[in-house]
Amino acid sequence: MKNVAVIGLGAAGLCALRHLTARPNLFRAVGFEQSSQVGGTWVYTPDVHTDKNGITIHSSMYQNLRTNLPKEVMAFPDFNFQKSLPSFIEHHHVKDYLQDYANHFDLMKHAKLETQIQHVEPRRSANAGSVGWRITYKKVQPSAVVAETEDFDAIIVCNGHYSVPNIPNCLGLDSFKGNTMHSHDYRSPKSFTGKTILCLGAGASGIDIALDLSTVAKKVYLSHNKAKLTSELPPNLIQTAGIDHFSEKIVHLKDGSEVEVDSVMFCTGYKYTFPFLKQFSDLKIFDGRVYPLFKHIVHVSAPSLNFVGIANKICPFPTFHCQVQFILAHIDGSMKLPTKEQMLKDIEKDYVSRKMKGMPPRHAHMMVGQMQWDYNDDITTLAKIPPISTAVRSLFDKIHYTRTENLLTYKNYNYDITNNSYTEI
Repeated sequence: MKNVAVIGLGAAGLCALRHLTARPNLFRAVGFEQSSQVGGTWVYTPDVHTDKNGITIHSSMYQNLRTNLPKEVMAFPDFNFQKSLPSFIEHHHVKDYLQDYANHFDLMKHAKLETQIQHVEPRRSANAGSVGWRITYKKVQPSAVVAETEDFDAIIVCNGHYSVPNIPNCLGLDSFKGNTMHSHDYRSPKSFTGKTILCLGAGASGIDIALDLSTVAKKVYLSHNKAKLTSELPPNLIQTAGIDHFSEKIVHLKDGSEVEVDSVMFCTGYKYTFPFLKQFSDLKIFDGRVYPLFKHIVHVSAPSLNFVGIANKICPFPTFHCQVQFILAHIDGSMKLPTKEQMLKDIEKDYVSRKMKGMPPRHAHMMVGQMQWDYNDDITTLAKIPPISTAVRSLFDKIHYTRTENLLTYKNYNYDITNNSYTEI
């Protein structure tokens, strides 16, 4: 029997808790969640900055968000969304799905809600002399002063990576007199009515927020350094070059042009952060990279420390499902990990292959195109578990292409998956 802690009960954490508790003869699992309900970033709140308990708001969800993947692709392989829902659903449907998942698998009795991890310390475990962990935690209510400690044989970290904004260090930003905001704090377009806004960043959220703002704004500039979007866009949404620097009223762009705007929205991603692991010096975070993680999951020096969801630009819930199976396979001993030296070599090989593709260091965990399917095949082969289905892969790839070509209408279509193939309905 191994005691396993799951930190964070969004989609990844719930998946980990579900598969741990399904094997009570091998695992005793406890899930820790600082919010009052499970669901992670899918739990929408109109609040920003801090909640009623003074805890930093985790969710980056905004009012009008609909998924940019169909529910047929998003579902865990052992639990479907409601059939009656359209393929592209509203954020609250995903929250409901995750909470239904938790209830269906009776996970709440293993969860400690409104409980914040203070710190995690490595310690020697009684299990074969491996590294174990002492967790100190306490309730988040202001009146809670007593912290508790508990020892675990393994930890699965699922605290997400959409909560700590990454704001670029732009020259002159301090002198800019307009309004600035990171997309983490964006909730509704209402306050931007009639305004001119620049959105920096053309990732999925940057494009989606720019489209949302365009419904009420006078003009929206989508500022980025990528190839220009080929899709038709609203007439008041204009693509521009990336930001070079700011002055008091003007944003100066890299192509030498200038725009005068009321607000700048930084849709520039997030930082990996694990404040509860500060006392574990063997975990390094630099240049957007979490190191050293074998297969973006297992800490090389302490394999009892595992992470779900570090890899990004993926088909999320099905990938979490596979990553959790990978973790359980090595914790229960059915999969033998390579030696430390072999794992380090594998990490370096992966990193170098990205550099050869022209990917910057900050993309050390990014899976683009075929990379995510190769990665999925890799971890599922090692763990001897089923990979993500062919139908889910094919539909994911189709939507990626459709979204690129037609941002304005791709969410109007519906799909079905039967007999390991998808159809448009």
